[in-house]
Amino acid sequence: MTRAGEPATPGRPTTPGRPTTPGRALRRPARLRPGSRVTVLAPSGPADAALVAEGCAILASWDLEVQVTPHALDRHPGFGYLAGQDAARADDLERAWLDPGVGAILCARGGYGAQRMVDRPGWAAMAAVPPPVLAGFSDVTALHEAVARRLGVTTLHAPNVGGTSFTAHPAAQRSLRAALFGTEPVSSLTAPPEEACLVPGVASGVTAGGNLALLAAGLGTPDGRQSGGFAGCILLLEDVDEEPYRLDRMLTQLLRSGALDAVAGVALGTWTACGRPETVRQVMHDRLGGLGVPVAWGLGFGHTGPQPTFPLGARAELDATAGTLTFLDPALA
Repeated sequence: MTRAGEPATPGRPTTPGRPTTPGRALRRPARLRPGSRVTVLAPSGPADAALVAEGCAILASWDLEVQVTPHALDRHPGFGYLAGQDAARADDLERAWLDPGVGAILCARGGYGAQRMVDRPGWAAMAAVPPPVLAGFSDVTALHEAVARRLGVTTLHAPNVGGTSFTAHPAAQRSLRAALFGTEPVSSLTAPPEEACLVPGVASGVTAGGNLALLAAGLGTPDGRQSGGFAGCILLLEDVDEEPYRLDRMLTQLLRSGALDAVAGVALGTWTACGRPETVRQVMHDRLGGLGVPVAWGLGFGHTGPQPTFPLGARAELDATAGTLTFLDPALA
């Protein structure tokens, strides 16, 4: 375990625990029960203490024992866009994962920074214990990919509990609670059929993806989906504050790398502040339409509330013609 303040070599990958096979459903962590202990982690940008407290109060109202990691409210001394030192954030993640009493690790916010610390935890040790639930979105995509690729474990694409994507939306709170405690598959993601279909058809596969910018930035890293990396997957994509030409560039990068070769289907979420929706839609059709697989538009996940919770690494069926993404298994075991 790398301790805060100890030297480490940035970018040096640790030994993976259980690499995944594209298109194969991953191991599911155990669902929570009343009295379960959960930890709130800030792996990326600095968290707002008041919003973290509000989010923790909501979690506690679900009869959960809630704790905040030691460095969750830190600020990096030199870079204000980071929640503390890389080593400290990595230490928080590893300690929480290895604590047998922790049932879930819930991220406080996104922003930027998860990629800076993702190679520091002891992934081999983390592979040797029953996995907790990891939940979050946006920059947390880097951790979703690391957990999937290195450990072969399902995670939850979910609102960050120290942000308004969670605290301001009762529907988002209900969705996360249902996924954490439920014994049935989470609700389907839907869009109006007359708007949803970019490329018609039905496909089944294992869900993967998240934030487009993070997936493109991960190419060439230990967790990147290289050629055929999304084979057999239903790829979910969303982003925020990206101009259409940058979305085009990132999609082109994924295409040129071969990461989208043999993908089963693509489910598109929201593109908040990414320019005119009709232009973004046109970019998506231009870049993804040639894959020859179903592509659905506007399925409601991303940087727009209320943010639904759904599993990454689980079986699902995409019906682009009807505008539905149906999850076939409970999010957790």
